[in-house]
Amino acid sequence: MSIFTKSVKAIALGAVVLGGLSFSAVAQELKFFTIGTGGTAYTYYPVGGVIANAISKPPGSRECGEGGSCGVDGLIASAVSSRGSVDNVNAIISGLRDSGFAQSDVAFWAYTGTGTMEGKDPATDLRTIAALFEEHIHLVALEGSGINSVADLAGKRVSLDAPGSGTYVDAGLILEANGLGLDDVTAEALKGGAASEALRNGKIDAFFVVAGYPTGSLVELASAADIKLVPIDGAGAEALADKYGFFSLSDIPEGTYEGVAATPTVAVGAQWYTSAKADDDLIYNITKALWNDETRKLLDVGHAKGRTITLDTALAGVGVPLHAGAERFYKEIGLID
Repeated sequence: MSIFTKSVKAIALGAVVLGGLSFSAVAQELKFFTIGTGGTAYTYYPVGGVIANAISKPPGSRECGEGGSCGVDGLIASAVSSRGSVDNVNAIISGLRDSGFAQSDVAFWAYTGTGTMEGKDPATDLRTIAALFEEHIHLVALEGSGINSVADLAGKRVSLDAPGSGTYVDAGLILEANGLGLDDVTAEALKGGAASEALRNGKIDAFFVVAGYPTGSLVELASAADIKLVPIDGAGAEALADKYGFFSLSDIPEGTYEGVAATPTVAVGAQWYTSAKADDDLIYNITKALWNDETRKLLDVGHAKGRTITLDTALAGVGVPLHAGAERFYKEIGLID
């Protein structure tokens, strides 16, 4: 073997070693962080995508303020479609996902092992990052269906969404508050576009959706069919709000969906959760990135509901303890003592 050949091999080997070290160093800098959301046709998924983009800052990104991301150094966050609130809470506790969105009621019951989670081990490691936005319970039917109240669902084919979703939990509570049970309806477990399509085709009579308005699948449905939002009001709604402090009485405004009048209903909070085991510094930096001025711009243009995600309401209706890293940030800015 010639000296030249040996030299070339030595140089090549050195490049591989150096390349390996460089790759290893980069790999060590990378951090991945998942956000469990919901069905792709609803609000959690697109909002999760906006937030994931805002808090990410892969190695090599331009600096914040110079056209680059203002997220967490070395972080790549991703929004993951899921079955919804209950699924996300379970995934956080099991370690399957780093974080996730969930309805405030579902998270509180999971944390305390009460309410609809009674009999299950309390999810005591669940922790809050931030309250995000208000979610309204939509009960959707076709115009001319004769369904004008929750009580009119008796004997009808109704999609309650999939078990494992917050919608499924709340639909059951709403039926109960109005004197009905699951046995009083023919229950289906359809999500998003599948529920809309089934309603249009006469396969179901109504379906529940818990989502921040306007939710994409309903915007599309209202443009293609004459629909109504069935009021969730009166004594049943008041009893629900009285029994469970997480429910509030609220309206979906006229014009939210094409041809649909203003409709009274009940609402819950959409909040962002993680595990108590998540690294304190990481969650501190994620929380700080969420409320960065540049993130504000992304939220305002990324989704209609993004405009309602504000620091002023970051702790509204929080019933599960804050993660230590998030708590440090909120104390630092004077939001809590």
